[in-house]
Amino acid sequence: MANGKRPSWFQQGEPVWMPLDTMDVVWMRPDPPVTTQYLYATYLLDYIDKARTLVVNSPHGIRSANEKLYTLRFAAVMPTTIVTADKEMIWDFVRQEGKAVLKPLGGKGGEGILFLEPQDRNFSSMVEISTDRGKMPVMVQTFLPQAQEGDKRIILLDGAPIGAVNRIPKTGEFRGNMAAGGSVAATVITEREMEICNLLAPQLRADGLFFVGIDVIGGYLTEVNVTSPTGIREIDRLHGVNLGKTVIEKLGHSA
Repeated sequence: MANGKRPSWFQQGEPVWMPLDTMDVVWMRPDPPVTTQYLYATYLLDYIDKARTLVVNSPHGIRSANEKLYTLRFAAVMPTTIVTADKEMIWDFVRQEGKAVLKPLGGKGGEGILFLEPQDRNFSSMVEISTDRGKMPVMVQTFLPQAQEGDKRIILLDGAPIGAVNRIPKTGEFRGNMAAGGSVAATVITEREMEICNLLAPQLRADGLFFVGIDVIGGYLTEVNVTSPTGIREIDRLHGVNLGKTVIEKLGHSA
């Protein structure tokens, strides 16, 4: 609340039980990871009358769009990537690429992301722990040196970019995630990043993914965040905009 004043754009009353299909919009936005409870909630949201109520993001869309694996739909703009639980395959990949980043498929905020080099004595142990000794697949991507310059979060609304923020790793860290201590800086969306957004837009719309945050490093798409993408407040503060207002106005036209 700015200057200690109560916001004027809502009024708080007593809780009332209401059918969801009496509402204009229902927004599904709990933080990751996607749990069993989360999935059950999406199944219930499937039964809302779509002719009366808009559900953001689409229950089917967010069930289908694992934030790591969904990115593979757009492999042409991704860094070199494999998904596997096999330690030898990961070893061969890292040896070929020189340096790589390992990502748990259900992680958030940079949790569990590891930097891999062939000469690291802990290599085998790190891979064994991450894959639960070969039972759990992980994503492994070639390391992008441009990550030190920033990991850009771009917010897309109905497939179109509406703002971006650059997340810069702290000293001694390779992850730019704000949850991992990364700082933020104002930025612009480049021509290459617009190309990536335009490539994603038709598929995002087809899957009902109305509000999305994508991560771009050095002109490569690394993640597509569909559950609870952050960065809105930082973009507002750094660029003097109000993305919340932009989103609500767009929802008003879409509902």
